[in-house]
Amino acid sequence: MTFPGVWMTESASMIYRVVPKCACSTIGQIMFYTDHGLFFDGDIHDSTSGLHKWSQDESQKRIEQIVRARKAPAFTCVRNPYSRILSSFFDKIAGIQRNGRRYRGNLVSQLIQRYGIDVGSPESGFEFDQVTSFRRFLLFARDTIRWRRPMEPDIHWAAMSGQIATFIANGGHYDSIFFTETFNDGMQRVLDKAETPNSIALTDVPRFNESEGHGPKRAHKISEYFDDLSRHLIWEIYKDDFQLFRYDFDDPDNRMPIGEIDLEEVHAKLGR
Repeated sequence: MTFPGVWMTESASMIYRVVPKCACSTIGQIMFYTDHGLFFDGDIHDSTSGLHKWSQDESQKRIEQIVRARKAPAFTCVRNPYSRILSSFFDKIAGIQRNGRRYRGNLVSQLIQRYGIDVGSPESGFEFDQVTSFRRFLLFARDTIRWRRPMEPDIHWAAMSGQIATFIANGGHYDSIFFTETFNDGMQRVLDKAETPNSIALTDVPRFNESEGHGPKRAHKISEYFDDLSRHLIWEIYKDDFQLFRYDFDDPDNRMPIGEIDLEEVHAKLGR
């Protein structure tokens, strides 16, 4: 059994399947705090101790033991597909990463050449046609997901359902899946079920977003980025995300879910 993308507190109080662009930095820091009474100094994705991660060989046996025995509540968090793909574009494609470079080395230069994307630069104040460039990026994202070219799909824009499914397919079971849009309510329900060494007040937790302030700000409301073709592509890529996690496909500006997630349905459809 393998559980890629899974983090667990050292106290084995909770298990989290990471989904990028869905408050994963904040969730990781909350998990770290409940064990150690302080936040990790830096980006939680860079931590190599204080939190079990499947990517750390020494953590795998412990994670598998707890997952298989269902000894801790397992959860994940989802986000509106429209705002998630926009966030991926502004962070990973148009933005500068915390190391001062573009994401994945020459990826952006390839997109400029192959798809005609323009993302501006810090020197120009990130001035570019956001709508046109985003729609061209969306074509690229669809190509990576459907045909796996010109590269494998990146976890930041791969469908949430596909990433969440790996945990179920390999023998895991979610006790909770909650919405980024109602984060405190959902995270509190997880904490209420977990026996943690330290308590934490969610209202006092900062939002950890390492990319914020290192790229352009979104200049338009969400619906202005999605014409008919873009919405067709979004449905092609994220149909399961909209349906399973109860988001509104018809109104891109409605970020909020339009129903409750049915965990039994999620396990049945993603566990195949």
